[in-house]
Amino acid sequence: MRVKIVITIFYCLPILLSFIASRRSSILCRNANLKNIHIRTSLPSPYLPLIFSTYWFMSSKEKPTLGGTRIKTRKRNIAAPLDPAAFSDAVVLIYLDNAGDLELVAKTIESSDLNFSRYGDIFFEVVFIGGRTQTGSVKSDEGERHPYSIIDCEPNREAILPSVVYIQKILRRKPFLIKNLENVTRRFLQSLELFEESERKKLAIFTALAFSQKLSGLPAETVFQPLLKDNLVAKGIVLTFVTDFFNEYLVENSLDDLIAILRRGKMEDKLLDFLPPTKRTTECFSEHFTKAGLTALVEYNEKKIFEVKLKEIKEVLTSQVAEEINIDEVIETVKQQVKDAKLPEIEVVRVIWDGIMDAVQWSGKNQQQNSNSVLRQVKTWAPLLNTFCSNGKMEIELMYKVQMQCYEDAKLMKVFPEVVRSLYELDVLAEDTILHWYRKGSNPKGRQTFVKGLEPFVNWLEEAEEEE
Repeated sequence: MRVKIVITIFYCLPILLSFIASRRSSILCRNANLKNIHIRTSLPSPYLPLIFSTYWFMSSKEKPTLGGTRIKTRKRNIAAPLDPAAFSDAVVLIYLDNAGDLELVAKTIESSDLNFSRYGDIFFEVVFIGGRTQTGSVKSDEGERHPYSIIDCEPNREAILPSVVYIQKILRRKPFLIKNLENVTRRFLQSLELFEESERKKLAIFTALAFSQKLSGLPAETVFQPLLKDNLVAKGIVLTFVTDFFNEYLVENSLDDLIAILRRGKMEDKLLDFLPPTKRTTECFSEHFTKAGLTALVEYNEKKIFEVKLKEIKEVLTSQVAEEINIDEVIETVKQQVKDAKLPEIEVVRVIWDGIMDAVQWSGKNQQQNSNSVLRQVKTWAPLLNTFCSNGKMEIELMYKVQMQCYEDAKLMKVFPEVVRSLYELDVLAEDTILHWYRKGSNPKGRQTFVKGLEPFVNWLEEAEEEE
């Protein structure tokens, strides 16, 4: 009985499903856009109801949507338009509102919300000349201007120093402005010819006071290198500027401090470059700065030039000695260099000894080989030494020079007596010179050691003198 019921349901179920499908066929066709397809629902096929029922269930499902998903849009960096004129006018107004009182100006600037990081150069333009500069110039542009700038001050220390102190305070509170100060200073120095003579003097005084007060953000190369423009140097503008700078700086600082600044600015050995090309001589340098009251600088420059000449002679001599050039040729070369450089005899003897010794090929820690190398060099170049050791004064100077080198160079400490004996045998040093050094020598460096080492040779000399 159960089997019959199951079989009946099996055969009736497709018919029932076919009937249901026929009712839904038109809807399914519309949903599926199958208007051109004719569907026969009267077919007793068991597959048709299955196909349509499956499609009905699939089509009844909701399509996926983007509900609940937030679509992010890309943000754009919208740059605020530049407005340097408004910034300049605002800073000028601060000066005017405080009647130029730099203490109050500094406090107001500290509490303001002006964009100094963006307009730092313009800020220092306002400080230096009282307003914003024209493009490609150092003259004020249109807009507000105040009369309390650096170039509006009197050209003296008392009037300009407060501005230096004021800038120092601003830089301590806003250190990011250091680069802007450097930029504006360099630009103004490169454009010195566009300033009036009195304005250039004020800038020179300000620069000197800035170094004297150790103002941040003003390295020496920022000052001196921009000055070396050919047109500024040729017109004498640079020479006048640095003269005012030197005079002002040396009021409270020493010459050594000034030389240190020049060294940092890479100008220590190039002081003549400040002079116009037609006057670039030692004589013109000395004449100009002597008249300006800078005799200490003149003496320093002469000493520096002297050292350069000595170095050049030493380098040439060392090269010739190392290459073993004919000694007569070397003597003539040295004579000509000494004549051109106008060197004193004492310095000539010193530099000749240095040149000869610098050409020695040392052999590390082997004391005997080093001694032999020195003695061989002395013997080879004794005629050169003899040419310039023409009197007792030069001979004693040579002994002091040998003493100093043997004292400063550990590998030569024990070779001093042998060198002196060799120079005596080669007629470079006289007996009286050696005895004078032994009895009354004034250089204390290593003297006790060298006197003790030379004692046997001196005793021999004294005995020979007594026998004669």
